Amino acid sequence: MLEFNNWFFVLMVQFFILMFILNAILFKPMMELFRQREQTIKGALEEAQLMNEKKEKAIAQMNADLAQAKAQAKQIINALREEGLAYQREVVSNAEKEAVQMIEKARAEVKAETDKIRNMLRQEVERLSEEIVNKLVKA
Repeated sequence: MLEFNNWFFVLMVQFFILMFILNAILFKPMMELFRQREQTIKGALEEAQLMNEKKEKAIAQMNADLAQAKAQAKQIINALREEGLAYQREVVSNAEKEAVQMIEKARAEVKAETDKIRNMLRQEVERLSEEIVNKLVKA
């Protein structure tokens, strides 16, 4: 069994001295290294969480900006469509006015030509009537 002789106490003293030396040289620096590592990891996790929150905010902002840009583009398209329709109506209206003017001008020209021809025919009828009367009177 265990005997408590002088060597036992010498070994106990050596064990405690070794534990004190190992504690000072190995265990404390290792524990400090583990604490620093834990702090570094904790800091990195917090930073990653902050970056994730920033990313989410940025995504939400981009989505809001995209929705606003789509709405603005839709408004611009509608405005351009309305402008195009107004221009189309104006062009059609101008073309109709021009066509009406051309028809009126053509009618006026036809009427003037008709009146001219009627006057010529009346003069010709009068001339021929006078010739016939003159020939009948002479005969």
